[in-house]
Amino acid sequence: MKILHLLPSVDPRSGGPVEGVRRSGRAMQKAGHDIEVATCDDPGDSYLETFPFPVHALGPGRGRYGYCRRFVPWLAANAKRFDTVIVHGLWQYHGLAAWRALHDSGVPYYVYVHGMLDPWFKQAYPLKHVKKWLYWPWAEYRVLRDARAVIFTTEEERTRARESFSLYRANERIVPFGTTVPPLDPAAVREAFLHAIPGLRGKRIVLFLGRIHAKKGCDLLIDAFARVASRDPALHLVIAGPDETSWVPTLRAQAQAAGIAQRLSLPGMLQGDLKWGAFHASDVFVLPSHQENFGVAVAEALGCGLPALISNKVNVWREIDADGAGLVAADTVDGTERNLLRWIELAPEARKAMRAQAIRTFNSRFRIDTMVSALTALLDTHGASTGAREQPLTALREAAQQTR
Repeated sequence: MKILHLLPSVDPRSGGPVEGVRRSGRAMQKAGHDIEVATCDDPGDSYLETFPFPVHALGPGRGRYGYCRRFVPWLAANAKRFDTVIVHGLWQYHGLAAWRALHDSGVPYYVYVHGMLDPWFKQAYPLKHVKKWLYWPWAEYRVLRDARAVIFTTEEERTRARESFSLYRANERIVPFGTTVPPLDPAAVREAFLHAIPGLRGKRIVLFLGRIHAKKGCDLLIDAFARVASRDPALHLVIAGPDETSWVPTLRAQAQAAGIAQRLSLPGMLQGDLKWGAFHASDVFVLPSHQENFGVAVAEALGCGLPALISNKVNVWREIDADGAGLVAADTVDGTERNLLRWIELAPEARKAMRAQAIRTFNSRFRIDTMVSALTALLDTHGASTGAREQPLTALREAAQQTR
C-alpha cells in the first residue's frame, strides 16, 4: 500500500505521535509499504532534513490551530496517489483539511486520536473545553464521523473517549501501539550518557523522560521524590525532555523549596545514544501522568529492562500491573510516593525479577511488529482507495509477517 500520514508537524519536540510515525513508518516500509507525510511545517524547518520519509511541508501554519491554506488544495490534487490516508491527532487544522478534501473523494482516511479525547482535558481546562464545543459539531465531530475508522491504542482510551462530548459518532477500532528498541550496546550508551552528565555517575537514577508539561505530573514527582530522598543518599532524580511551556524554572524553584535542588537534574531533551543511555543508566522509570494515551517512553523503558512506576491514568497501566513489569498508583503526590517507596523497599532479587519481566512485557505486548500486523489487517479489511494502484493483499500480509 501507499500510505500518507498527516501531522501538524514532524518537529521531534512535538512528542509521541511524531516518534510513532517515525518508528511505525520504518516498520511499514520493511513490510513493503510506501510512506509519505504531509504537514503544516515551514519548508525551511531544519528538522525536515532528518525525517526518514518524504515530507510535503505545506506551511507555515498560522497560530496554535495551524491553519494552512495549501493543505486542502494539495490533498485534493494528490490524494488519489495513495491507497489510504492516516490523520494523527485532533484540534488542529490538518484534521479538518483531511475531512474537507477526502470525505467525498473515495480515498479512505483513518484517524489516530492519540488520547486527545480523554475527559481529563475537560476537567483540567474547562474554558478550553467550552471553546472546543463551539466548533466540535462543525469540525472534529465530522472528521471522526466520516473516517473509515477511528483508531485507539487501548480499550481504556476508547472507553474514556466517549465521555468527552455528548455528540459523538465514530467507527471505533483498536490497534495496539508498538515501538522499537535499537540493538545498541547497553554499556556503551550508558557510558555516553554518564560522560555527558558526569555528576550522575554512581547514582541510583529515578528517570522521567518525556515532554515537560503539567499533564505529565512532573511537579508530583518532585514532591514525592523529596519525601523519599532520605531513604538512600544515592537516589537522584532526572527529568529529561523538551520544555514547551517554560515550566522548568518553576520546577527548579519547587525542588529548591523541597530541599532537593542538588538531587535534581534537568538536562533538556535527550536524543539518540543519550536517550538510550539514560534508560540503561537508570534504576527505574517514573511517569505519574494525569493523562497518557499510551506513553511511548514507557514501552521504550520496558524494552531496555527498566521497570515503570506509572499512574493509573496511563492507559497501559492494566497491562503493566497484570504482568508485574512495574508499579501503579494514583496520579497524586501520595500515589507517586507510594510507587517510589515500594520500589526502594523491594529486595534486590525482586527488583531483578521485575527488570526481566519488563523485557518480557515489551516483547509480548509492545513490539512494533505487533502494531504493523494489526494496522495492516485493519487497512486490508476496510479496503484501499479505488483510484490508487492495486496490490495483492496476500503479498502484503506475507511482507508484514517478515517484520516479526
